[in-house]
Amino acid sequence: MLVIETARLVLHPYTPILASMIADGAPRDPRWAPDYPFTGDRDTARMYLRAGAPGGLWVPYAVQVRDSGVFVGGAGFHGAPDGHGIVEIGYGLAESARGLGYATEAARALVEAAAAAGARRVVAELEFDNPPSAAVLARLGFTAATPLHWFRELH
Repeated sequence: MLVIETARLVLHPYTPILASMIADGAPRDPRWAPDYPFTGDRDTARMYLRAGAPGGLWVPYAVQVRDSGVFVGGAGFHGAPDGHGIVEIGYGLAESARGLGYATEAARALVEAAAAAGARRVVAELEFDNPPSAAVLARLGFTAATPLHWFRELH
């Protein structure tokens, strides 16, 4: 199990048990923020389980705030890099955890992990016009190919 740690966050890779709990929203873990998991987390957990609950680096992660121990959202990969070394990331936080820099910190950790594992390009797709999420990507050196499609070359 590959846990990714940053200064303020711990990213826990999905396991079948964790994903099942998130997908169902139950049993509620007492460490979950009151507004976690939200719809995006539940959908990601269901997709992970439908994919056969893969292991390794290229999975979704539950985002936990180190100091409080509270889980506040998710960040992770949409699968392993393709034949060209391109991997997609995504992230989402409970509303109670937004505006604190956690999304930038989690996404930065994913980009660094992808680079260390040999990925050549990281891409991210915004589901809708989302200026805060676009700002996260811009801070991390991503370029907007379109307002909704972003990329960053690694090598």
